[in-house]
Amino acid sequence: MSRLFAALLTCFMMLFNLPAQAALTIEITKGLTDVPVRPIAVMNFAGEAAAENLGQIIRNNLSRSGMFNMIDSDRLPAGIALTGPVNDEALNEMLADYLVRGETRREGDNVVFSYEVLKKSDGSKVLSNQFRAHHSRWRDAAHFISDAIYEQITGYKGIFSTRIAYVNAYRRDGVMRYRLELADIDGARRTVLLDSSEPIVSPSWSPDARRLAYISFESMQPQIVIHDLQTGKRQTITSFNGSNSAPAWSPDGRRLAMSLSKDGNPEIYVMDVATRALTRVTNHPAIDTEPRWSPDGQNLLFTSDRSGRAQIYQLNLSESQPRRISFGGVFNARADISQNQQFLALVHSSGDGRYRIGIMNMENRLFSTLTDNAMDDTPSFAPDSRLVVYSTKQGGGVGLRIESLDGRASWRIPAITGDLKSPAWSPLIR
Repeated sequence: MSRLFAALLTCFMMLFNLPAQAALTIEITKGLTDVPVRPIAVMNFAGEAAAENLGQIIRNNLSRSGMFNMIDSDRLPAGIALTGPVNDEALNEMLADYLVRGETRREGDNVVFSYEVLKKSDGSKVLSNQFRAHHSRWRDAAHFISDAIYEQITGYKGIFSTRIAYVNAYRRDGVMRYRLELADIDGARRTVLLDSSEPIVSPSWSPDARRLAYISFESMQPQIVIHDLQTGKRQTITSFNGSNSAPAWSPDGRRLAMSLSKDGNPEIYVMDVATRALTRVTNHPAIDTEPRWSPDGQNLLFTSDRSGRAQIYQLNLSESQPRRISFGGVFNARADISQNQQFLALVHSSGDGRYRIGIMNMENRLFSTLTDNAMDDTPSFAPDSRLVVYSTKQGGGVGLRIESLDGRASWRIPAITGDLKSPAWSPLIR
């Protein structure tokens, strides 16, 4: 067994063999107390009540992002009501730079959502919108409104409507089981896609967020499966003897990169999803695994021990020879590249037995550690290139944590039961 494979397997098993965690909640561990920005007040929405407070979901989203300083509604001056005209003097007296108001109205099975964003400095409506959605999509509406507010004020796309896929390893009647699950980025609306007695590993989103590719051991050997999230249909696309691992969608959704050992040694291959045609893109006696596409589709990043230890290599698909791009420490693996192609997140060890999340600047190759824990794994960038989700040992088990590169935001998603592993952040959901 090579040192690369042994290190990757050891890290994986250590994370999955820890005791279970208790409850799925969100704990804000860093926020806006250090760097107050964009003060904003979000009022409760007028109209019909639902199981969850629409204004509270929006407040939680904007606060969690680390880009807003939330002003409590009870600190708003008199003269600012849930609906109707806003007194200019009252608006000028409020502590927030922006005020969000809205209301809901039931129409049969649908709800009409109306909202506006007022700017303190001149009283103008910088955003005003109305839309209909089925009453069951209350939370989707809250995330949609949060995304619109975030983009209007910051100029960047909001990511509150995105989701995170992950693997939940848990025990039932003393036997390990594995679930492929989805959740909102705040940990709510957990959905089970697959429950298996055999391991599930490495979910990867298609760029349209409609399919997941992952590794399943249901046939007692690793196979790469494509799972349609709308129909629930599953297709096994590789079942070669040996290793079938680490699927990664290309940015155009037409290809999957993967690691296969069908020819005797784990190498990186690219599959045309429509025809299942395979192209081998590496050829080396070392183990090559964990490919990731650059967002422009021109390069593949992968892990290899061809230098003697696990390091990250980059292969331009128009060339034949990859080049090593990570050099610090004794272990660098499981890389993910940001959508803006500026940063690389990876699992890093300096040789002290700890595995942390490292961040590499792709332009100048400067490296820093994002985390300072003992056992972090599998980083995945949000589509905004600012937030990273990863699995980590927390308390007595393994859960998910989300960090921003600028240090303004951090929260955790513990498990209801078992351990959470292999997170993958979805693309923007349209």
